[in-house]
Amino acid sequence: MRTLDDLRRELARMDGRGYPAYRELQGAWDLGPAVLHVDHVQSDPYAPPSKIRLVLDRAATAVPAELVRGHSQRVAAGDHLNRVFCAALQRVTPSGHDKSAGSLRMMTPGQQVLERTAVLVGPERLELRLEAALPAGGRRIRGRAATALLAEALPEAVERSLLPGALDVEALRKHVELVLDQLDLQSQLRERGLIAFVGEGSILPRASGDSDLPLRRGAQPLQCPETLRTSFELPSGRMVTGMGIPEGITVIVGGGYHGKSTLLRALERGIHPHIAGDGREWVLTRPDAVSIRAEDGRSVAGTDISPFIAGLPQGTDTSAFVTANASGSTSQAAGLVEALEARTPALLIDEDTSATNFMIRDVRMRALISADAEPITPFMDRIGPLRDQLGVSTVLVAGGSSAFFEAADHVIAMESFQPRDATAQVRRLIAEQPAALEEGDDELFPHGVDRVLPAGALGAPRRDGGSVRGRRERGSSGDGERPKPSRARGLHTIQWGHEDVDLSALAQLMEPGQTQAIALALDAAAGHLDGTTTAAAAIDRVLETIDRGGLDALSPRRGHPGDMARPRRAEILAALSRCRSLAERSS
Repeated sequence: MRTLDDLRRELARMDGRGYPAYRELQGAWDLGPAVLHVDHVQSDPYAPPSKIRLVLDRAATAVPAELVRGHSQRVAAGDHLNRVFCAALQRVTPSGHDKSAGSLRMMTPGQQVLERTAVLVGPERLELRLEAALPAGGRRIRGRAATALLAEALPEAVERSLLPGALDVEALRKHVELVLDQLDLQSQLRERGLIAFVGEGSILPRASGDSDLPLRRGAQPLQCPETLRTSFELPSGRMVTGMGIPEGITVIVGGGYHGKSTLLRALERGIHPHIAGDGREWVLTRPDAVSIRAEDGRSVAGTDISPFIAGLPQGTDTSAFVTANASGSTSQAAGLVEALEARTPALLIDEDTSATNFMIRDVRMRALISADAEPITPFMDRIGPLRDQLGVSTVLVAGGSSAFFEAADHVIAMESFQPRDATAQVRRLIAEQPAALEEGDDELFPHGVDRVLPAGALGAPRRDGGSVRGRRERGSSGDGERPKPSRARGLHTIQWGHEDVDLSALAQLMEPGQTQAIALALDAAAGHLDGTTTAAAAIDRVLETIDRGGLDALSPRRGHPGDMARPRRAEILAALSRCRSLAERSS
């Protein structure tokens, strides 16, 4: 194997040559603390960066063997090592805007702990995956700058972060322990009959509206109501106490700017563990809970929204609804059905991001517009049957309407970012001020305003746990063979063939790496969509492939898929449903 000295000599020899000469670096180089694998070299300075890997013997690092024995431990350890290596890389690489000096980049984690491909941790070895923009002056190689980058900065970053004396083993141990405790608590939610748990002392407010970092000054630690207080004993021996949010229908109310949406946002992100210091370490939600909202203008392809919207005046078939420009109500209906198709146990909904005509229809409007003339069955009429027939819970933020009070099992009032159990108070209000019915309403609505959904109207549950009729789709893109694999463009867009798939309304996507994995999952799912396989079944096959071979199994390239993080079933299905050319309804 070529050595570090060989690499220095090779880069010195390349100095001033044309950029394609960098391709001679492909292969393995022993840098001392790690072996550098150059998997792919960019064709010119303006092409996508080169792909490189660092491989280390785990026993030669400071990573203890007992912290990498199980899958969850390896994911947690990989997350921590990803963070410490990124920090070391930032310290040793050139700063500033001189692109000719080149750069090294690794996928940077956010506040959540996710399974990623940037750092792979195994019992015997560690693998770190990076991108390198190799130094150039115009289209000529800058050999000295490349030496500083590959032969000096890379080994130094390894020495500063992963080797004995540099890696803080106790911090790694605490990180893994915290993640395992969080996952254990999350796994107990179902048996406790809970949708979510919010630990006492949590800091829910964020630094700003577009930041996921905690508010450092002025944030009050959360105090939980006694009536919702519950405790968990965790594997580390830790006991955590906080507010349990039970299964059923929970309505969150409160004045403007008092923390209703902040609580819901924390629950949305509680599907994943969080790092220490985030403030939401002990906000854990069932991992398959789904946030839905209205999305004016989204595409819908072949989704059965008939449980919520049917009998359109134009005669449009809503059992296989297709549109390139959905309204607020149709988009929210589609999102809800997609969540059911993903077998979610819980819906997370905020009134502020919902379509009013999809959510509620009051008594006077019902009296003015007969049920026969209104194609939308509002969510307030479906929320109870979803709970009773399908076992789907709802956590709903409501600031301007009491329409859901009668259906609510629990009501939480937020006051200055502190929760209060208002269930008993709401029940007294209902008893004292029953919903007024106009004369003749008893005849018009013989079962009252909160009508019962006819049995089976949402579709009989299937053996696989599905809640709606499975869509059968085929994977033709409609524009011939796609020349390149699908790819993410940031957090909210996937380029699939000639189509841009907009995921901006998927509030539970955390990192661009998840979007990249979804893009490649769509490619894999397309191979299963033959007109007889449902979308959900195709995605299940893709997830089985990931379970067997890891996220690497999605990559069309060998050696370096270092830019992915694991997405959920719900997000993959939601992306497929928004991809017009992929989710084409079979005849």
